[in-house]
Amino acid sequence: MWKEFKSFALKGNVLDLAVAVIIGAAFGKIVTSLVNDIIMPLVGLIMGGIDLKDLTFSPEGINVKVPFGLFLQSVVDFFIISFSIFLVIKLASRFKKKETVKVEVVEPPTPAPEVALLTEIRDLLKQQERGL
Repeated sequence: MWKEFKSFALKGNVLDLAVAVIIGAAFGKIVTSLVNDIIMPLVGLIMGGIDLKDLTFSPEGINVKVPFGLFLQSVVDFFIISFSIFLVIKLASRFKKKETVKVEVVEPPTPAPEVALLTEIRDLLKQQERGL
């Protein structure tokens, strides 16, 4: 069982996936910090000095606050991460070599003269049978 697990875990695709998950998690933290610490304060400043994290909605008569400012930050996170992934995939597809399929045309070998003569005689006999 250990050998099977070891061969599975050391395959190239599994290692690539593990590295991608770790880098993705780190990238997600960077984007979250970018949105929380730079983009949203600038948007709040443009909107009149509002702190968007503190934006809440509370219906009248109910003592519940819905923090939609945090949701807006998550939406901005999502768009930045998805756009970044789109750009990476687009860039990777440009550099990926386009594989060309070479089609070799193989001509059938020339039959021996005897075979060619016998084929011609056969064809003539078939034509003669149809004519009668």
